[in-house]
Amino acid sequence: MKIPVVKKLVEQYSVEDLSKAEEEISEEKKPSINVEGEDEGEQLTHVYAAKWIKEKMAEEDIDLNNALRAYTKMVRSSIS
Repeated sequence: MKIPVVKKLVEQYSVEDLSKAEEEISEEKKPSINVEGEDEGEQLTHVYAAKWIKEKMAEEDIDLNNALRAYTKMVRSSIS
């Protein structure tokens, strides 16, 4: 996962756009938005992260940096 790619997706696209891209990538289709990534797995990770962050920002009325920090903390705790 590349943080700059996730931030770019958060800043440029809506939750609806990201959900559509998530579905398209899952169905092995080319996403309707520009999603950087070396392969479909990385693209899906970027889209999922951006969607989670946007939803977190809306639910808790927090900024991008705090939502991103919450996401990375969640990922780290699930790995360890």
